[in-house]
Amino acid sequence: MSSSPLQADRVRELVTRFGSVSVLIVGDVMLDQFSIGRVSRMSPEAPVPVVEHDRDEYRIGGAGNVAYNVCTLGGRVELVGLVGSDGSAGILRAELAASLIGCSGLVTDPTRRTTTKQRIVTTRHQQVARIDYESDEEASPTIERALIEQIDRHLPHVQAVVISDYLKGTVTRLLASHVVEVSRTRGVPVLIDPKIPHIDYYAGATLVTPNHHEAEVAAHLRIKTDDDARRAGQVIIGRARCESVLITRGEHGMSLIGPSTEAHFSAVAREVADVTGAGDTVIATLSLSLAAGATLPEAAQLANHAAGIVVGRFGTAAVLPEELLADFGAH
Repeated sequence: MSSSPLQADRVRELVTRFGSVSVLIVGDVMLDQFSIGRVSRMSPEAPVPVVEHDRDEYRIGGAGNVAYNVCTLGGRVELVGLVGSDGSAGILRAELAASLIGCSGLVTDPTRRTTTKQRIVTTRHQQVARIDYESDEEASPTIERALIEQIDRHLPHVQAVVISDYLKGTVTRLLASHVVEVSRTRGVPVLIDPKIPHIDYYAGATLVTPNHHEAEVAAHLRIKTDDDARRAGQVIIGRARCESVLITRGEHGMSLIGPSTEAHFSAVAREVADVTGAGDTVIATLSLSLAAGATLPEAAQLANHAAGIVVGRFGTAAVLPEELLADFGAH
């Protein structure tokens, strides 16, 4: 079963609306730090290269990268998440502000570190090592209440909500259920980028978007065909008690499974260079599309094309509205 292909006029109509809608992103924000240097010798202490430090570069990671993708596509965005009271938090806030991402919803917990992934990289773009600075304990009741207060402050002003869960402590059972309950009363769709250990946190969500591997783990099924994807999606709907599931299947495209919908979309990537961050692009495009009035199959087609664009680039990337229009021949 397949969905009717999006026509250029409809793509233009939806993408044009991106600039007039807002999305709330709730989840685990991260800072990606790249410590870049030259390698000219091996260490005499161990068989590892010596990296002569040249500079540091920073990017927004985790839930923040979903927010960045929404902004790049032209939407407005507010971000709710956890940071520590450390230098990384200051850098992250500055990077968010520079990208025009609303970050007044960030809650500071002085007992934890800001999640930071520091990559040691050569000037030839070879990664030597990665150091993770993080606290993954669930937010304390006091911090949880503060996060929910920020959610309640921003939710009345958005047309879609994304929960971006990386198991770093922001997404608790109470927080997730509160987001879903309040959003449903307002008729606002809730999309989840899930982690399988939290699969039962997402009850009532509009859409859960596991990747191929996550879907196999959640459903205890191998996914090789569209029929496999349909069965897995139905199992996940039962486990998560969500309305619909979109399984991202890499070179096999995407499968959308819902109570009255089944659609499979072939991958549209011309050439795959790097899949890093593609899931963030997918859920950002889905959320903006639904906020702009798209149906789920329409939103999935837009997201499928956005994913096809970003995987053709190296590193974490984002899509511009004009690129999405051009990919449909709608520019």
